[in-house]
Amino acid sequence: MNKLVQFVKESWHEVTKEVHWPKMSELQSSATLVLIASIIFALVVGSIDFLIDNALRLLYQSI
Repeated sequence: MNKLVQFVKESWHEVTKEVHWPKMSELQSSATLVLIASIIFALVVGSIDFLIDNALRLLYQSI
């Protein structure tokens, strides 16, 4: 039990005193970047899926 209490105290100290927490503006810009990258990635994957789907439909109809 003593090890658990020591672990919690050291963890709390590290989180509150030693971790560099980013500012809100940095978090917002990072979140915006992730959102834009995710949308672009989804559009690329969706476009590839659309093209492959149509190519396979065309192939199956010609057989």
